[in-house]
Amino acid sequence: MTQSDSQKPELQIGRVVKSHGIRGEVVIELSTDSPEERFVPGSTLKGKQSGRELELTIETMRPHQGRLLVKFKEIPDRNGADSLRGMRFFAAPLEDPDDGYYDYQLIGLKALKDGEVVGEVTGTTDMPNRLLLEITLENGHEALVPFVEEIVPEINLEEGYLTLTPPEGLLDL
Repeated sequence: MTQSDSQKPELQIGRVVKSHGIRGEVVIELSTDSPEERFVPGSTLKGKQSGRELELTIETMRPHQGRLLVKFKEIPDRNGADSLRGMRFFAAPLEDPDDGYYDYQLIGLKALKDGEVVGEVTGTTDMPNRLLLEITLENGHEALVPFVEEIVPEINLEEGYLTLTPPEGLLDL
């Protein structure tokens, strides 16, 4: 199953947390590991916020306390920056991962255990040292499953499933 670039869902790369100063800068919390490729002065970002979409051009960007301070050409002052609070920015994936999967590829997969459907992957959570799969079980409960080969030994994107070999009790709620 190969997707063209136009079919790939866009990934969230950051979110405006608050304004910074009086000149229209915003603090962006990153959700990308490539900020230097995503937030380039002169480039345009697609932003979504409460049903509205904007395209904004990056004027300046600088790191600040683990986040980014970004100034957009279209935002002249603090009032404009305040209006962007909560805006999320999206972009297409940079490239296919060589040895892994994008989150969007995992969401929607059926979760099988011993050949039987036990749930569906409904989300992911990035932790400092690993990814957790959010699986909604057939009984309606949710389970967080570490995305490691010992527990998720098989992923079949074409057939739409992944196989689980969880330790005892992981899926029991």
